[in-house]
Amino acid sequence: MSQLRYETDAVTAVRNAGAFMTTVSVVTPTYNRARFLPDAIESVLAQTHSDFELIVWDDGSDDDTREVLEPYLADSRVRYFYQENQGQSYARNHALEHASGDYIAFLDSDDLWAPDKLEKQLAFLLANPEVDIVHGDEAMIDEDGKVTSLANMRRYSGRITRYLLADNSVSIATVLVRRRCFVEMGGFDTSVGVADDYELWLRFSARYLFHYEPGIVASYRVMSEQISSDKRRRFAANENIICKFLERYGDVLSIRDRRWGLARFFCRKARYFASVGEWSVASSAIARAMWHAPLDPVVWRALFRVVLPRRQL
Repeated sequence: MSQLRYETDAVTAVRNAGAFMTTVSVVTPTYNRARFLPDAIESVLAQTHSDFELIVWDDGSDDDTREVLEPYLADSRVRYFYQENQGQSYARNHALEHASGDYIAFLDSDDLWAPDKLEKQLAFLLANPEVDIVHGDEAMIDEDGKVTSLANMRRYSGRITRYLLADNSVSIATVLVRRRCFVEMGGFDTSVGVADDYELWLRFSARYLFHYEPGIVASYRVMSEQISSDKRRRFAANENIICKFLERYGDVLSIRDRRWGLARFFCRKARYFASVGEWSVASSAIARAMWHAPLDPVVWRALFRVVLPRRQL
């Protein structure tokens, strides 16, 4: 991989009208989020890079989403589509079918972007043609938009498959992706149900280079009823995604990297289920981690954290 460039004059080029006309398609699926949708839309309309289209795909909302959205349709860059409720992955895929941009970005209808998100990321991709996906950090906000945390997990650049086996370190609200990735490898897997973005990044990592650019570019709204907050369901979905990925693309990983990633996934699973007192699930997970990487210090530390609290009960 050649040395990455992030040149200030690339940002200037984005700002210079007439320098190029590169459209970004912004995909926003929504379902009964009328309360938050205006803030999401306005964070897109406030972007310092203005050459974009915003595709709002309504997945069968029965609140006043359409009425709330109506004033924004006066902006020719905003497009609205409605479908009977099918699920978020279907909504994203239908929006992708209607997207015309050379680059694709995603913003869920209850999240927000920093004003220079598109400008900076587009400049990076233009300056680094070998990179296909750029991503960054996000702030955590509550239902009222108050920042609750600026802490972010560790994120990675380059060939990141082994890191993605361990955990999904790519936040969908922070990405900018070359359109050709979707043309060549398809969109979201609608059979997944949960963590469809994780499946996508894992699959894309088999072929494309990622780049992590540090800095907050999005705000993720945390609400108790979100599907992503159901950790049991999410662990099950992630494990299924990993198994399918390894069946199809396992040869992109060395045996060492495969074991490294899987051991860390099962350590995470063990720690979580131990924390909620589900010892049988935790024990099974730590045993699988041990099988994959019996000499890895990470596994032994996880084993200690799982076993010791149980003995103290």
